[in-house]
Amino acid sequence: MAHIRSRKHTHSSHLLALVAATLPVAALAQESETSLPPMTVKAVADVPFKAERAANSKLTQPLLDTPQTVQVIKKEIIQEQGAASLMEALRNTPGITMQLGENGNTSAGDTFQMRGFSTQTATFVDGIRDLGAVSRDVFNIEQIEVVKGPAGSDIGRGASSGYINLISKRPGLDSINTASVAVGTANKTRLSADFNQKVGETAAVRLNVMAQDGGVDGRDQVKNSGLAIAPAFALGLGTPTRFYFYSQHIRQNNVPDGGIPTIGMEGFYNSNANLKAGARVDSKNFYGGKNDYEKVDADMLTAKFEHDLGDGTTIRNISRYGKTSMDRVMTGINTLSAASADPSSWTVARLRQRTDQENEILANQTSLSAEFSTGLVKHSLIAGLELMYERQKTLTFASAAQTINGVAYSAILNPNANLYDPDSSLDLGTPYATGAYIDGKTTTAALYLFDNLKLTERWMLNAGFRAEHYKTTTDGRTQVTTNNQALYPGYAVNQLAPDSLEVSDNLLSWKVGALYKPAANGSIYIAYANSLTPPGAANFALSASTSSSSNATFEPQETTNIELGSKWDLLDKRLNLTAALYRTENDKQVSYNAIDGTYSQFGKTRVEGIELAAVGQLTNFWQVSAGIAQMRTTALDNYSFSTTSGVSSSSGVRWAPDLTATLWTSYSLGDFTLGGGVRYVSEQKRLITGDNAATTNMPNIPSSWVTDAMAAYKLSKKVNLRLNVYNLFDEEYISTLNNSGARMTLGTPRSAMLSANFTF
Repeated sequence: MAHIRSRKHTHSSHLLALVAATLPVAALAQESETSLPPMTVKAVADVPFKAERAANSKLTQPLLDTPQTVQVIKKEIIQEQGAASLMEALRNTPGITMQLGENGNTSAGDTFQMRGFSTQTATFVDGIRDLGAVSRDVFNIEQIEVVKGPAGSDIGRGASSGYINLISKRPGLDSINTASVAVGTANKTRLSADFNQKVGETAAVRLNVMAQDGGVDGRDQVKNSGLAIAPAFALGLGTPTRFYFYSQHIRQNNVPDGGIPTIGMEGFYNSNANLKAGARVDSKNFYGGKNDYEKVDADMLTAKFEHDLGDGTTIRNISRYGKTSMDRVMTGINTLSAASADPSSWTVARLRQRTDQENEILANQTSLSAEFSTGLVKHSLIAGLELMYERQKTLTFASAAQTINGVAYSAILNPNANLYDPDSSLDLGTPYATGAYIDGKTTTAALYLFDNLKLTERWMLNAGFRAEHYKTTTDGRTQVTTNNQALYPGYAVNQLAPDSLEVSDNLLSWKVGALYKPAANGSIYIAYANSLTPPGAANFALSASTSSSSNATFEPQETTNIELGSKWDLLDKRLNLTAALYRTENDKQVSYNAIDGTYSQFGKTRVEGIELAAVGQLTNFWQVSAGIAQMRTTALDNYSFSTTSGVSSSSGVRWAPDLTATLWTSYSLGDFTLGGGVRYVSEQKRLITGDNAATTNMPNIPSSWVTDAMAAYKLSKKVNLRLNVYNLFDEEYISTLNNSGARMTLGTPRSAMLSANFTF
């Protein structure tokens, strides 16, 4: 088809009115003086759950003085909880929910929303974007930094609600080695080890390894198996010039979970009276076949150079090459059938999904950080240049009998499964490659600058911007159908037509913040920021469809955020309390106007919320990490259901719970440590204004409470035993629901993991 190039766009900032009441922070302050008290410098003991600063060099100030919501999940709390995956670790921050996928399909890898917006493509490792359909493991993670609110100036395109930055373990001068052996219910086993060895006076090597195997609690046939290794070495540690080289290599061989039907769940609806009143299926049922599989290969190589120039000035360079491939054949389920009133004859359609996707990234970042003064103003500045190449190639598969480009393909026929007694021993057919594919690439060149200006001991200003030029190209082959034939003149139905789409643009993202310190241990701030999401930002798959947000002629969506917050360090800096009130708007969404029957960019989503958190120590023996977030989401001007009434707004946004909360706490009693936590997620709507109630299936995900517990015993200085019990009260709840409401995955039932941890 014709080569499409977008016009250049000029972006200007939009003013957003703020009406906010002053936060009642006075009660939190430890000092009530009208002037800052004299400061005494003294050592503060390390607090296991609490971080003083982020490892991200773009956040130049301590977290207390950073005008933005930033939560750091340290390795200590991850270890206490026995968390193995990124999704398990992210349960420690409120406002994040998991997603499943479209109808019969299941999304691959880490798929989640944060503050009402999709965030899985905003996952970073050491400040560089990490693409790929992979469920990330935490075996090589020092800490996880969750930055909330639009962050286009930090990371570039697509940062509508923030980003997740994973900080890798790197070599240090302490020769400390650890290992862990864990066994759990569902025949789970997991081995991990972290070896760090000093070599000479300024060099060190580090090796992290992991192996796991076993089933999934509450599920038949589903399996997770993986191996990983992360070698690293460092030179010049403790000197002005430092060099790090580290890599990570992961292999996963899993049996994926296609979920179970939602029939029988409270609220389930079906137009067939028999099915509407049908009983629930056994939660262990597996509707796939013996040849379902998921194989993931993920490799990452990184080189980092740092040099201190003196007087608080440091130059850094980090280079990264990463490649991830995922090949999966999975069985989803969808349509229910009941030809008679006898439930033993009821069936459910199997939908075979095959995914073959490859992601690749090559990136280089060079930055300069400096501290200096201009008159009475003290600056903490960082400036940088980022060059990046990203690519994603996805093959297309089909099951129907058809002739494509003169080649006849036989139908891949798979029998419906018995609804209540599925046979998982069948050798089900695998969808065939049609020859169609999408091969998308994006190149980016960006300049960024951040500066924190300390005007007085009380007042600070913070500002940053990122100017980038990107170019996205999509090359591939598309199967012509009766629905898209108009886009491919000269091609007949069932021919493969070449795609060649391209868009390039200049983006300017920014943030500004003002911070006031009423006391040395507290701050009050207000911040305003934006981000831009151009067409094809997520997977570089541009489209010529007028109804697609990836249409190459559309303008980038723009997200703006205003946040009013306060942060306080209490109990001699051992406990941090934060509060943030925010309003986020995502504009220029593609919406349908029924008056003239066209699609255009007039849709908008608004999210308003408040978030509270407490992290640190209540006493020397009592740790706590807690957070609660309440938000209200509204889709504005997204649909018009009447040809006369014009544009309307919906009642909400899918998968955006009004309230989420998380708590984890532990207490040490000599050699014993006891801990536990609770998580709460309120109702998540699937059926919103405008959806057809006749096809409801499951209209929403009901609210849920989940409680976990932990007990640990220190046998010696080098051996520690830990027992984790998950879902202590065996609460049954829906973890994820697909977009049609026909298929769900239940949360993990009561389960346990016993670990032995060694230090040597």
